[in-house]
Amino acid sequence: MSYSPRTLVAIPAYNEEECIENTIIELRQVAPKFDFVVINDGSHDRTLSICENIGCNIIDMPINCGLTVGFQTAARYAVDHGYDYMIQFDADGQHRPEYLAALVEKAVNTGSDIVIGSRFLTVRKDKSMRMVGSRMITVLIKMLTGHRISDPTSGFRLFSRSVLERYYYDNTLNPEPESIALFLKQGYSVSEVQVSMRERQGGESYLNPVKSMQYMLRVFVTLLIVQWFR
Repeated sequence: MSYSPRTLVAIPAYNEEECIENTIIELRQVAPKFDFVVINDGSHDRTLSICENIGCNIIDMPINCGLTVGFQTAARYAVDHGYDYMIQFDADGQHRPEYLAALVEKAVNTGSDIVIGSRFLTVRKDKSMRMVGSRMITVLIKMLTGHRISDPTSGFRLFSRSVLERYYYDNTLNPEPESIALFLKQGYSVSEVQVSMRERQGGESYLNPVKSMQYMLRVFVTLLIVQWFR
């Protein structure tokens, strides 16, 4: 790839003291050319102090604002600092930095506005309840937009500057499947790259089996509402 766009890796973190240091160390070792910023979302554990001790670039939210506000804040930071792309990257070790370059390369080569790191582009989903929900969202997005997204709930995503500017000025947008579907309907280009992900490397996810199904149901309903009114 001859063209090397400026790309920011945005790492939202809430109470990730068990994972954040290893995540940053691996990112620096595997993908040292990428700038990154940690959005400390009002953590009340040692997340902030760990990031400070290892010299991270940090946006420190005074209270826990949630993923959407954290993402919007990162998007504004990326636009204000002149980045061409921003990649959403989990603090818990699930996302693997060796795929960062592949997402950027896909965006540059195809002109995609959004590139999703998909676990299921070439790999079949398992038959768990969560994957059933993911299949339903894939089908619904296909029905609403005409485009198939194999991994609509993946949080490993690249966004172009034009999309980031939308997040900059429109605080109704979130980094969720309903916004991806909206961008598709509005003519933005979305593509996917096959990646593999790990299990959370420490701490506890807020998405237990019950909350996972609640999340899938909320996304399903919101997709219908968002597409109907927007």
